[in-house]
Amino acid sequence: MAAVETDRDAPSALCSEFLNFSAKDTAAKWLQVSNLPKEVYQHLACYVPKIYCLGPNLNPQNEDLLAPLLLQSPLEWYLCGEEPSVGLAKLEQNNQPSQLCGHVFKVGEPTYSCRECAADPTCVLCMQCFLGSVHKEHRYRMTTSGGGGFCDCGDTEAWKKGPYCQKHEPNISDSSQKDPLANLSDEMIARTYNVFSIILKYAVDMLTWEKEDELPEGLEPPARGDTYYCMLFNDEVHTYEQVIYTLQKAVNCTQKEAVSFATTVDRDGRKSVRFGDFQFCEQAKSVIVRNTSRQTKPLRVQVMHSSVVAHQCFALKALTWLGQIIRYSDALRRILCQVGLQRGPEGENSSLVDTLMLCDSKMWKGARNVYHQLFMSSLLMDTKYKKLFAIQFAKARMLITEENLMTTIIRTFMDHLRHRDLHGHFQFERYTAQQAFKFRRVQSLIGDLKYVLISRPTEWTDQLREKYLEGFSAFLELLKCMQGMDPVVRQVGQHIEMEPEWEAAFTLQMKLTHIISMMQEWCSSDERVLIEAYKKCLSALTHCHSGFTDGEQPITLSMCGHSVDTIRYCVSQEKVSIHLPLSRLLAGLHALLSKTEVAYRFPELLPLSELSPPMLIEHPLRCLVLCAQVHAGMWRRNGFSLVNQIYYYHNVKCRVEMFDKDLSMLQAGASMMDPNHFLMIMLSRFELYHIFSSADCRKRYNRENANKDVVQQNNTLIEEMLHLVIMIVGERYTAGVGQVECFDEIRREIVHQLCIRPMAHSELVKALPENENKETGMERVIDSVALFKKPGVTGKGLYKLRPESAKMFNLYFHHYSRADQSKAEEAQRKIKRQNGEDSVLPPPVLPRFCPLFASLVNILQCDVLLGILGAVLQWAMEPSGGHWSESMLQRVLHLIGMGLVEEQQHLLSSAEDNDTNFNFTLKISRPGEAPANTPSILALLETLQNAPHLEVHKDMIRWILKTVANIKTTRECTASAPPSDSSGHSQEETVRDKDKAERKRKAEMARLRREKIMAQMSEMQRHFINENKELFQQSLEELDPSTSSTLEHSPSSCDSTLFCVGPRRWRAGGSDRRQVVTCILCQEEQEIRIDGKAMVLAAFVQRSTVMSKNRKRPPHNPDKYDPLFMHPDLSFGTHTGSCGHIMHSHCWQRYFEAVQAKEQRRQQRLRVHTSYDVENGEFLCPLCECLSNTVIPLLPLTKTSCSSEQPDLSQWLNITSLQMKALLSAHRKAKAADADGVDDMDGVNDCPPPDGFKLDYTPKNPYSSTIKEMLTTFGTATYKVGLKVHPNEQDPRVPIMCWGSCAYTIQSIERLLVDEEKPLFGSLPCRQDDCLSSLTRFGSACWTVSSHATVQNHFIRLLAALVPDPRVENTPCILDIDMFHLLVSLVLSHPAVFSLDSSGLSADTAQLYFLHLVTVAHIVQILLSSVPEEVQMEQESGGAEREEEEKVCMFYNTLRTHLGSGLREVDSGWHLWCCVKAGILPYLRAAALFFHYLNGAPAPPELHTLGVGEWEALCGYLCLPSNLLQLFYNNRELMEPVLHGWCSHPGVLQGLQSSVALIRFPRESNHLIELPGDYSALINQASSFTCPKSGGDKSRAPTLCLVCGAMLCSQSYCCQSELEGVDVGACTAHTFACGAGVGIFLRVRESQVLFLAGKTKGCFYAPPYLDDYGETDQGLRRGNPLHLCQERYRKIQKLWRQHSITEEIGHAQEANQTLVGIDWQHL
Repeated sequence: MAAVETDRDAPSALCSEFLNFSAKDTAAKWLQVSNLPKEVYQHLACYVPKIYCLGPNLNPQNEDLLAPLLLQSPLEWYLCGEEPSVGLAKLEQNNQPSQLCGHVFKVGEPTYSCRECAADPTCVLCMQCFLGSVHKEHRYRMTTSGGGGFCDCGDTEAWKKGPYCQKHEPNISDSSQKDPLANLSDEMIARTYNVFSIILKYAVDMLTWEKEDELPEGLEPPARGDTYYCMLFNDEVHTYEQVIYTLQKAVNCTQKEAVSFATTVDRDGRKSVRFGDFQFCEQAKSVIVRNTSRQTKPLRVQVMHSSVVAHQCFALKALTWLGQIIRYSDALRRILCQVGLQRGPEGENSSLVDTLMLCDSKMWKGARNVYHQLFMSSLLMDTKYKKLFAIQFAKARMLITEENLMTTIIRTFMDHLRHRDLHGHFQFERYTAQQAFKFRRVQSLIGDLKYVLISRPTEWTDQLREKYLEGFSAFLELLKCMQGMDPVVRQVGQHIEMEPEWEAAFTLQMKLTHIISMMQEWCSSDERVLIEAYKKCLSALTHCHSGFTDGEQPITLSMCGHSVDTIRYCVSQEKVSIHLPLSRLLAGLHALLSKTEVAYRFPELLPLSELSPPMLIEHPLRCLVLCAQVHAGMWRRNGFSLVNQIYYYHNVKCRVEMFDKDLSMLQAGASMMDPNHFLMIMLSRFELYHIFSSADCRKRYNRENANKDVVQQNNTLIEEMLHLVIMIVGERYTAGVGQVECFDEIRREIVHQLCIRPMAHSELVKALPENENKETGMERVIDSVALFKKPGVTGKGLYKLRPESAKMFNLYFHHYSRADQSKAEEAQRKIKRQNGEDSVLPPPVLPRFCPLFASLVNILQCDVLLGILGAVLQWAMEPSGGHWSESMLQRVLHLIGMGLVEEQQHLLSSAEDNDTNFNFTLKISRPGEAPANTPSILALLETLQNAPHLEVHKDMIRWILKTVANIKTTRECTASAPPSDSSGHSQEETVRDKDKAERKRKAEMARLRREKIMAQMSEMQRHFINENKELFQQSLEELDPSTSSTLEHSPSSCDSTLFCVGPRRWRAGGSDRRQVVTCILCQEEQEIRIDGKAMVLAAFVQRSTVMSKNRKRPPHNPDKYDPLFMHPDLSFGTHTGSCGHIMHSHCWQRYFEAVQAKEQRRQQRLRVHTSYDVENGEFLCPLCECLSNTVIPLLPLTKTSCSSEQPDLSQWLNITSLQMKALLSAHRKAKAADADGVDDMDGVNDCPPPDGFKLDYTPKNPYSSTIKEMLTTFGTATYKVGLKVHPNEQDPRVPIMCWGSCAYTIQSIERLLVDEEKPLFGSLPCRQDDCLSSLTRFGSACWTVSSHATVQNHFIRLLAALVPDPRVENTPCILDIDMFHLLVSLVLSHPAVFSLDSSGLSADTAQLYFLHLVTVAHIVQILLSSVPEEVQMEQESGGAEREEEEKVCMFYNTLRTHLGSGLREVDSGWHLWCCVKAGILPYLRAAALFFHYLNGAPAPPELHTLGVGEWEALCGYLCLPSNLLQLFYNNRELMEPVLHGWCSHPGVLQGLQSSVALIRFPRESNHLIELPGDYSALINQASSFTCPKSGGDKSRAPTLCLVCGAMLCSQSYCCQSELEGVDVGACTAHTFACGAGVGIFLRVRESQVLFLAGKTKGCFYAPPYLDDYGETDQGLRRGNPLHLCQERYRKIQKLWRQHSITEEIGHAQEANQTLVGIDWQHL
């Protein structure tokens, strides 16, 4: 970016001016002057532009140095009248600290709210105060702050109890009420007042300044330059991408610079994007405006003069300075408050604080943050001024009385929603994004209303009553506009064309739900207010209805001898609306009249007599009928918007003030009407009246052979109508309707949720309605109805219903959806059957109605209902031809049951009341009137009990008849005789005995049938096994190598010990070598043979740092790197894993080609990723879908013969070294020949090869062509992945990478077995077992497809590291080699040399001697690097290991003679031997695994168990003496020079003397980092983490690497870096440095574990933190305290150690396609 270089013209002059400046003198001068403001302004006018805004960059370092010196320091001198540091310290000393904490939260800091004591959810504590408070023991909620709030500790208004933590507890002695100003001298007060008023005014003026080119009076600079800034401001419309793109065009900067600009604009609210003269900046502005104004309004850009920007920068600094100064003393804080709130000359709302608040929306983010912080540390920390500020701020809560706040808020809200229809309803049609955005803003007003209402008044004054009712009236006006909004009309014929807008209305409804509930709570706390509110609400409703009834003609309905007048209205033809907030508010208030008993105490004050019940029930009834018709499918053509509305109407978020209140309203109406009239109106609205009112309605199935759909619809409507009757009579758990408390209602909700199935805490919370404080009240009652069961390693903790609570179960519970109901029914019947009870689900016993609603029970015994019930039972006599339905009958039976239960309750209580006017049994035993003579309900039931087509309902009918008998008996027993239950009982007995016998018979039949099937199956199985004998034999052996092999072969081996290496090793017989496997793709069997078709194993090769002891090692250059020797820090290796599934190589190739072709086709069609990357050779195993990227060929065990005579170590070494000499000279010859082309061989001295060693012999490759091809395939894949290079089968490093992968995989599996405390053999799963055996055999064969000379060369170099050879250069020293890798590489590369040898030497001998030599080298390595400083107490070994101890002492001293001062003296032999034994054990275990798989020797039984004897068994199995030092002392004269060679390598002394610690053996297993037990400790740690790139800024998504503990700034532009040409986020970049491309992270703010692999793969995984209910809280939405679950963390660690992270991601992405589309590389 171009910058005009005017800023450094006269540096020397400036410097001298700054150096000569004296703050003290300036302050002294100020004390003398008369017009102080003018003087200070002149000073600022002179110095501010010299310090700030001199270059394109707005905040270089020197500002921070010069501003305090030249600008703040004189102010401090003036204020204190002495050296500031002294004066301020004095102030601090005399200060009495505030009892308010006032700590301002950073972004992401943890905050705590007590769910029992907080006044509302916004009252929070910081972590320090919380830990010292009483709330720690309560139920609390933990959340992360969005930044900017502050801690309420010490604020008595915020807490019901426990307002202080230990730190802020007020002193009793301290009379804190005295004025803090008393401590200051008058002059000091005056000076402070002066400074504060000038500086605060200056800051306010500058921050609210709107001119771009001039300054306020008195601040014009002496010399004005021509430099401007082009300033870009943040808005809420444009995205990051748009801003970045625009900036690149406008100020031609790079992508990176644009990103950093955009980040700053987003963070601070503004950023200068250009610096220079006016023209230059104006041009950039026009480009930005042009580019961003196409779709939306353009970005805000201003061209500002640099002096204006300079003063704005200093104004922010000045506010920050004020905030720091007032911390020294409460007195200064008090003065600042006075200055801020003092009225200005303009009168009302003109103080400086008012000015800032009124201009809030015009300021940029950075300025807002600074002044909010200042308010928090000044006004809100001073209890006196906090209230004054509150009045200015929102004129809040106690201000309902004075300032009429409620009315103001509601009116403001209504002004914003101007769209109305003809009736004055809100209209939300054609809702544009811009309006929706504005609507969201307006909704925050409702939030303000909520805060006003959140704490109910304890005592009412007349003034408060008056103002509250005024607010209530305004609220009714709002509800009037909602009553009947968004009406719908049924579509007939064709489907609706455009889905109508419905969301806005529901959003409004949801936002108001809590307000409506709180309004009702306020009303209920004062009788006079309740009565007035009820009247107001009723008149508002009447007013709404008066406009509705015109044009609807009256009709008369008559049925069962009753008639009623109503209006004709069809829901299916007219307009109907779901929004009826007025009716619902009235229903709520009506229930409160009953609950508070106002209805019974002051009936004369209430207009109950004037109520018109039909008017009250009309609209709620229409709404419920609409739901029924939608269920019946009559409104299908109205599209989804209606379905969604019905869904939300019943949804837990809205139902409290929608569905529930409609039901209450029907109950209220019905309780004031004749039940027959009520039911007739209901039938009419359901459009069913014609069915039940006709004389022959009981013969429905003859009459209505009409349209099948109509019959079906009517059936559903009848079901819904019956269900509604059940709910009207049966829903009594609302306080005021039934005689219950509010927690009975919650208890019943919980019981019914748990009747469906056991549920987790969070599921239950979601199913219960929350109040305004986000509480459900569930914790109070849950333990009385449920038992908690803790979770295992996966899953959640579950609440299970206590058996005794099941008796509350009501099948027709009003909040069940259809699905819930059927699940609950099934679950409850199942439980009853398991307990051996009758599976009938009778209606539960209900609480009594309140007197106001008592008449509702009469609905059950009224003529109309009995007529309906009789009709349905009559229809049910015939098997259904679609004319009645099972669920219709079930509801009828339920209603009859309800009547009986009700009668039983009346009989029980009538002993006291003598009020038995409820005689249901009598009514149902009466037959119909004369002409029709229809049978009675009871008679119908008797008949139906034996109807074969009603098997399902039999138990219910039987229960009804039994109950009727019981009631009759009870009634017959006169009042004198206590009611006995004997006859009913006996009847019950006989029924029950019959039942039992029947059930027993069925169970017996089922058992016999099961046994028969089992017998058939086992017969088939036996048959199959006989046919496939060898297959089973082999799979059994594979499954358990221990039993089959050990038993068979132990006798045959020469001396009952099993050796896995050396000339005497166990050899496989022909039958053992034979291995037959099945291809998973073509199901063909195939024997594995050297010359046969290749069989392969799906495998996944990946780079790994799981065992790394040095994550700091810089990555090597893949083209130059030589991987022949592995460093003992294992800084990274190549791991091979497999799922164990076997295929023919040609089947696999076909499969892979198909996958490739499919991928190409898919890419052309749609640009989505798959979970595997075909271009990188990845595919999913065809059987288990495990991610794979290559295949390992399966090879048979190699045949070896062994002659009896084998040389000893010294002879063997001689022969080998001769062979090496010959080979070396031959290789050099060939090289020289290539180089010169001239046969000039003088320089190269010839070494004749020893006998039988043919240099020119090319061994024949024994493998078939397909196997050779597969050997190359796997080798190249390992090389490509391990080195991150392009495949190249000719590269000499291919075999090295294969050997390395073999060694690394064995080492990692050995570590796994140790960590999981499993034995070395016999505990590996099949897939790992197969993988290791094929990997090692592959390793021994891979030389055949490489250039032999290359492999021989590798062997020469490897051997030279072990047996020093002067002719081989660059051999590493013994401390820098991982010995197991060396052993594996030697053994696997030796065949390339051995193939030239025909002298009768055995390869086994070579393997044994390699093992011996490497073991001695490892002992030396351990003694050099791993002998700890402090010697533990020596334990007497009882002479058992005396020899070992002496030998190891001798050996250590030999080493010291070679190395001199490099090694310190150690005397204790026991100590050294312990070190050697512990250090070498992992190597020996790995070697045992390696030779076991290489040579196939079965392992001794001692290695199949954990425990003692492992050392001896290992040494025996590996053919080593158990005193390993004998390896050295038995061949001493041979080993001495070798030892001398090792120790004389210059690297050894350097390594011992260098400051870098050597790798110690045994290497500890790596763990994931330790996590704190309490999650809030992590949140706290993350909140103090700042983004490393954007100067101290808070990171939005701090993410913790669980492997190394680094905290990263994830998912943000600021920390992106470039990796292999792609921009990647911080986590992805970190995985390549720390985990070789695989990473495990914890996203702290989300409480989520993130797995990443490579640049395109990732998934989220359940975090190891659980709340007390055994659930994770991803996204920290619930806020329950979280604690670390060790088992789950260990599970993640195990996935990591097993190298299964990539596989886990693959499975997750296959299971959930949304994961595939995420750009993981940006995290």
